[in-house]
Amino acid sequence: MRPAFQRHTRSRVDLVLLCDMSSSVAGFSRFTILLMQAMSAQFRRVRIFGFVNVVEELTATVLRAAPGADLTATFADTSRMARWHTNSDYGSALTDFADHHLEAVGHRTVVLVLGDARTNHTDPGLDALHAINERAKAVIWLNPEPARQWDSGDSVAHAYAEIVDMHECRNLAQLRQFVTRQLPV
Repeated sequence: MRPAFQRHTRSRVDLVLLCDMSSSVAGFSRFTILLMQAMSAQFRRVRIFGFVNVVEELTATVLRAAPGADLTATFADTSRMARWHTNSDYGSALTDFADHHLEAVGHRTVVLVLGDARTNHTDPGLDALHAINERAKAVIWLNPEPARQWDSGDSVAHAYAEIVDMHECRNLAQLRQFVTRQLPV
């Protein structure tokens, strides 16, 4: 008798991008969205959400565009992603995502949060981040600020980093390192 072993095929994960589109980090978010658009074949499903203080789904807009297309003009109008004021409000955005878009997250989903974790002195919405993290396979936060600036001023990066993996991602080398070593594709 010889045992017959089955190879376990690794299934692709779903990807959800949750991107701060406020002026302070919009360039970083736009660049990362374009990178994930180019890598979309590596994932089973990709959904993209942008926010300033309210979440707006951007999936159709991004995936409909040609790879590498300049989406600067498309993302310049953040009026649908901002209510009350034009400053980023992570607590409000995370709560809005948990209340209205949590169905996008499942046990095969990697949620990638792109932003500087600066709340403009508003409630950070830690309960909403916990709810997202509990549903997801993984939640990973890419922060374009140097780690030495986390928790300075209105940043609550370390509070978020206690709940999810947070990585400094300020340049192409750090982004490449993250994609090749950390991103579960």
